[in-house]
This record gives sequence, structure tokens and C-alpha cells, in this order.
Amino acid sequence: MNSPPSPSPTRWFKALRRTRTGEPCQKSGSSACLDVLKRARAAFRAGRMAPESFRLAQLEALERMLMEHESDFVDALDRDLRKPRFETVMSELMVVKNEALHAASSLKKWMQPQRMERSWATAFDDCMVVSEPLGVVLIVGNWTSPVQLCLVPLVGAIAAGNCVIICPSEVCSHTAELLHRLLPAYLDNECYHSVLAAGHEVPEIVDLKFDHVFFSGTREDGLKAAQAAARTLARTTLLLSGKNPCYVDRQCDINTTARRISWARFQNAGQSAVAPDYVLCHADTHECLVQALRCALQQFYGSEPPPTVLVDVVESDPIMQQDVFGPVLPILSVQSADEAVAFINSRENPLCVYVYSSNSKVISKIMAETCSGSFCSNDSALQSVMVGLPFGGVGASGLGSYHGRYSFDAFSHKKSCLLRSTCIECVTYLRYPPYEDRNLSLATLASSLSLRSQGWCSIL
Repeated sequence: MNSPPSPSPTRWFKALRRTRTGEPCQKSGSSACLDVLKRARAAFRAGRMAPESFRLAQLEALERMLMEHESDFVDALDRDLRKPRFETVMSELMVVKNEALHAASSLKKWMQPQRMERSWATAFDDCMVVSEPLGVVLIVGNWTSPVQLCLVPLVGAIAAGNCVIICPSEVCSHTAELLHRLLPAYLDNECYHSVLAAGHEVPEIVDLKFDHVFFSGTREDGLKAAQAAARTLARTTLLLSGKNPCYVDRQCDINTTARRISWARFQNAGQSAVAPDYVLCHADTHECLVQALRCALQQFYGSEPPPTVLVDVVESDPIMQQDVFGPVLPILSVQSADEAVAFINSRENPLCVYVYSSNSKVISKIMAETCSGSFCSNDSALQSVMVGLPFGGVGASGLGSYHGRYSFDAFSHKKSCLLRSTCIECVTYLRYPPYEDRNLSLATLASSLSLRSQGWCSIL
């Protein structure tokens, strides 16, 4: 079947309305979620997902679903977000496929116990860390990347051996309904489920008691989900939005900088949690950057491009007080990298920090002196989709990380295991009652020696 052509970016920007017309998607809500939670819990207790072969089969089925229904996903995202086919395939489907392929090829290694190096105290013992699945995981997706933010964490949860319930964003109703329809046709019907729910129902769903909650969305909604998860002691991964700064140094390739910033800021009509939210531009290169951005936008979107670059912005302007999910890029002038660092550090920790410079000292300075979920120099957003790098927030921008092995670890319990021998009872008897001063003296001596000789005291 031939895929539909990618709509023109210009037409796409002119249709900035992002909600579907017509009837809203049918909600299933918390009552339906309770039913599938019981089924998933029963499947987990029965150990259906424990074998490596089962997990591999589910990962392969997920990849096959994306391949066989590429045109359906393209159509759904066009109807929900007016998203061009090129962006749907590149930023949604290919990202998930890469994660699934990487997990499938690495799963055997990830599932193996991690053996610790032996010391004198454990010469006759085995020390290891075993990765165990947590149980039933809830994944709450976000409308900015409705496929990627549901299915990338799903890959990690499957690889780790969990049962999963996904809750796609109701804003992207066509995409949510497509996932709701396709997942049961490809994945095990007892272990993996989807529910359709309104955003305000998410805390109520989280209250049903999951073993891990993966949430992507706004800080306000993330806080509500985290509070609900805390009531049941569920572990959480929070991927939250924020204002991502981008420093443009006076030493940089200005044309490449403008193209890469424009691409990252204005793809998906600016609706991205990882896009540069504002630019801190060195005063010496301010005019050159504005002109280069103008040229890049005309090259990308035609002679009358809807994206907007705001100049002469100051920190007190309203656009600097809220998250921006639209094709708007404010530019502020700074006199130095030091001023840029001070500006960034005066605000909440962002999800991403970007710097464009040909000076490695400037890059190192921004990286070392700011705190963010991720960092990228001379490009934007790519660090958020690489399977070998963890991605997540810090502080106000989130909690925990995922992608590749880090997803497997996020959805696993790391159980420490000590398999001891009984052949050294002639020494370990010192710890037993009745307690004697002589035995305490020997144990104290062993403790002092352990600081220099690999844990003598541990042998007791």
C-alpha cells in the first residue's frame, strides 16, 4: 500500500488547530482500568512474561505493528496534529522501532545477573544483582509525541518483564483510538492493555495501585500523578515540560546554528518538550543570528512562513513566564557565557540545555555550570532519542530516566543477592552470643583492617 504524501510544512503551519473535529474519542476511564488491572495482575503472578522468549516475541510484534500500520499512524497524526508524514515516520515510528530492535538484541545480556567482584571477605561467596520485573506498569502518554511517549517506555517495560497498561493522550483522539485498537491485535491480551481516559481521570487511575507509573506531561499534571502514586508507594518516572534555554555564542557557525535551532523549535509546530524554548544570544552576534533565522525559515517554509521569532525580549515578558508549545522563539541578548549561565541558573532546572559554539571551553563551561535533565552542543533534541543515552528530567523538569538499558533498569527491581558458604564458620562464630569482650576485640580489629584490606569485617 502506498503511503500518503507528506503534507507541505506551510499548509501544516497554517492549520495550527491541534484538536480533532467531530466526536471525542470514547472514554473507558478508571472503571475499565480496574478490570484490566486485575487481569494484568493475575498474568504477572502467573509469570507469563518471565521467559526471555516471551519478551522477545512481544518486542517483535510491536515492531511488526508499526511496520504494517505505518500509513494508519501517519493518517491519525495528520488528523490529530496536522503532522507531516516525514516527521511522523522520523520522530515517532523510527524512534520506537530503534528502541525495540535495540532491546531485542540486548535482552539476553540485560537479563543476566550482574556479578560483583570478589574480595577477600567474599572469596567463598557469590555476590550478584538480579533484575526482577516490578509488576504492573502504568504509562501515561502526552499529546506532543503521542506514539513515541507511549511506546518507547512500553518497550522498556516489556523487556524488563512487566505487564503494562498504557493511557494515551485524549487530545490526540485518533492516535489514542488507533493504539487502543491495534495493541490487542499484536500483543498478549492478558499482559498488555490500553485505556482511554480524560486527563482529569489520570490521578484516579494512578490511585488504583500500580507498581510503577511513567508519566509525561506538564508539571502541574505530573505533580498530581506523583501525589496519587505516593499514596500507594508506587515508583514513578516523571518526564515534565519546561523552558529549555539555548545559548548562542559569538564563536559559532551562524548559518548551521540557525538551521538547527529552527528545525528543533518549529518541528511539530513547536509542540515539543525538548525543543529550545528561548535563545540567549551573545550581543555581538545577535543581528547575524536574526538574519540567519529569517533565511532558514524562508528556506524551510516559504516566502510567508507563520513561525515567529521575537526580538528585544526581556526576562519579565509574559512569554518568559510560561511554557511555549507553539511556533514562537524569543531571543534575549547577553554579554557573555557567564551571564548566560547566571540566567539559566536563576530559573528552574530545565529538561534540556543547548549551546552553540565552536569554542570547546564555552561548551564545557555551560555543561559543567548548569543543571538540566540533558545537554547538547551544536544541535538540539537529538540527545532525547538516542537509545544509548538516558533521557529524563531533574528537579522541576522530572524524575528518573529512560531509553535503552536505562528503560530496562527503570522498570526493574535490582535485587542484591549474597550466596554464602559455610566453610568459614571457624571465623564467623565470633558474632554469636554469648558476647565476650575477646570476640568484640577481634571483631573491632577486623573492622579497622577492613578499611585497608577489602572488608575483613564483612566475613563475620
